[in-house]
Amino acid sequence: MRVAFYAPMKSPNHPVPSGDRLMARLLIRALELGGHKVDIASEFRTHASTPEAAAAVEPAIRAELERLRLTWKSAPRPELWFCYHPYYKSPDPLGPAISAEFSIPYVTAEASYAAKRDRTGWAASQKRVGEAIMQAAVNISFTERDQAGLAAAFPQARLAGLKPFIDTALFEKVSPAPDPRRLMTVAMMRAGDKMDSYVMLAKALRLIEDRPWTLAVIGDGPMRQEVQGLFAGLAGRIEWLGERNAVEIAELLGHGGLYVWPGCGEAYGLAYLEAQAAGLPVVAQETAGVPAVVEAGVTGLLTPDGDVTAYAEAVAALLDDRQRRDAMGQAAGRFVLGQRSLVMAAQVLNGILRDNAGIGVT
Repeated sequence: MRVAFYAPMKSPNHPVPSGDRLMARLLIRALELGGHKVDIASEFRTHASTPEAAAAVEPAIRAELERLRLTWKSAPRPELWFCYHPYYKSPDPLGPAISAEFSIPYVTAEASYAAKRDRTGWAASQKRVGEAIMQAAVNISFTERDQAGLAAAFPQARLAGLKPFIDTALFEKVSPAPDPRRLMTVAMMRAGDKMDSYVMLAKALRLIEDRPWTLAVIGDGPMRQEVQGLFAGLAGRIEWLGERNAVEIAELLGHGGLYVWPGCGEAYGLAYLEAQAAGLPVVAQETAGVPAVVEAGVTGLLTPDGDVTAYAEAVAALLDDRQRRDAMGQAAGRFVLGQRSLVMAAQVLNGILRDNAGIGVT
């Protein structure tokens, strides 16, 4: 099966790393493991910060549609259009039209729709997202929360679930040598939810300065100075490791004892799966999509949203109880390696495409 893959928010080839880019790449690999030939249909980015900016790209959308039509007049046509993460700021204006013209199935993954955005100037983009969801042979959600949201907005839409997953191969090769007092976090340093999580983490750790912990931070970004400033006064306890590649991250996580990241506004957080794959229990907030990737009380502790004191107490509890922490770390490794691997996801994804869209390997 020839699959045209499209990510309107951020291409899998985008130079800036992020969870969104990682999941796009993982989906491509899952499709390829399922026996499909995947091509990135377009690098065209529809992401717009304002409704006015969204309207301004309409001529470019028409030009890109014409380019695709001309390309497939001579080249082999796709047999499926797979769109990852369409939402009001990044709708898919290409796939629905191409799919209708070529009579091929249209599929979305991680589509989202928020009716409240219609009242803030985004009605045209929202309409495009809603029409794509209804046209899709199947809309794949990564969390029960997201699937329920689509079901409420579009009761007639065809829906399926695929649990968040990672490529566990790197972690299967790691020989953990955990330092029980070494806290780990992996996150970009940028405004918004990421910065909010750093703020909360810094506040929480100041509440447990009496414990013998250190924190290793993997990540970089435009707000590096601001993030480092949050931890001022904790000299000697914070290790700034900067941006690292996947191999280095797996190795570094294997030397940690506990993964700490509040996860403000996290869609789900692939970094949580990576940490658990390395044998680290997690302390996060019970918010948004985080419960989809952390088994509360089994592979980590989830605390009430926004409660800094509860978060600090959860970190302290696992620092103080090595036996419990070790047991959770072992459970975390079993959970991800056994249930959330790329290989398993490829099998589930193929089944979804077969059962919901009649799409098999050709």
